[in-house]
Amino acid sequence: MNNSWEEIEEDPLKDLLADDDISEDDELEESPTLYEHFRFVADKGQSLLRVDKFLVDRMMNATRNRIQLAAEAGAILVNGTPVKSNYRVKPMDVVTLVMTRPRRELEIIPENIPLNIVYEDDDLLVVNKPAGLVVHPGHGNYTGTLVNALAYYLKDDPSYDPSDPRLGLVHRIDKDTSGLLVVAKKPETKANLSMQFFHKTTKRNYRALVWGIVQENEGRIEGNIGRDPKDRMQMTVFPDGDQGKTAVTHYTVLERLGYVTLVECRLETGRTHQIRAHMKYIGHILFNDARYGGNDILKGTTFSKYKQFVQNCFAICPRQALHAKTLGFVHPSTGQEMFFDTDMPDDMTQLINKWRTYVNNKEL
Repeated sequence: MNNSWEEIEEDPLKDLLADDDISEDDELEESPTLYEHFRFVADKGQSLLRVDKFLVDRMMNATRNRIQLAAEAGAILVNGTPVKSNYRVKPMDVVTLVMTRPRRELEIIPENIPLNIVYEDDDLLVVNKPAGLVVHPGHGNYTGTLVNALAYYLKDDPSYDPSDPRLGLVHRIDKDTSGLLVVAKKPETKANLSMQFFHKTTKRNYRALVWGIVQENEGRIEGNIGRDPKDRMQMTVFPDGDQGKTAVTHYTVLERLGYVTLVECRLETGRTHQIRAHMKYIGHILFNDARYGGNDILKGTTFSKYKQFVQNCFAICPRQALHAKTLGFVHPSTGQEMFFDTDMPDDMTQLINKWRTYVNNKEL
């Protein structure tokens, strides 16, 4: 199944191909017991395509570099035989990714965590996630996540298994990004919605406060996004297109507020940290985005009064100023166009109002 994830936190192969599992010098044992982790069958009309490109298009935001490392380690098989990343997939090829250990089974513990559910029916529900809530267990966050909250909320639904990858979150957003997410209760619902994300037919608009005055009233940012080779915790833009994955963001200026700008961002694609990386790429880092340097005073005066004003702003909104405000898709069962809109969260509302006051007073 092809999937496109928007603004997700981590590479979905992080557990499968963690740095301590495969490196460029690693090889699988001579005769190990191999466990299948992923399987894809090329259809009858498949054109010749490199296996790394074939897999990166089908695995949920998997990075091409990780897939190539897996191939070098002998972990990618075609029709049961290990292949390198430049192997060209043919019609009806069976492509599998194997490891010397079974898939990790992560027990999802139901937890009574409050949820802001804006819509629900028998097939799906839409949640307005607060900032600070991790969406999925992993990397030290094995409890207290949105998935744990959903497991508790749907504990009386006999058809909902929180450990079943065919159910649950269709896309993700970062821990410190607030906003709308859609959750599938049925396998066919998730399959349908995932295809909508892959084919870019969903409607997703964000609100972001960024450093600096964005000169153009609207614009289009295009540039491949991949992990920064100098800092794996960041994503970066590769404008030449020889690395990373295609990414397109459209933006519209909503309000210019002194040394910051409120913008609306519309995602055409869905890549890890897409808005955060793209806005940095054009010189407008998200306000208080610590990962990308937005928690420094990047624009403004040297007056101590101004510096204190910005520090107060950081305290009001202690995270990147980014909110997934709207979400639109076609309902998998009814065919009805669904559209959801949320109010700005309190921290961002207070932050924007504080900058409006600053602009009106002009005292700092």
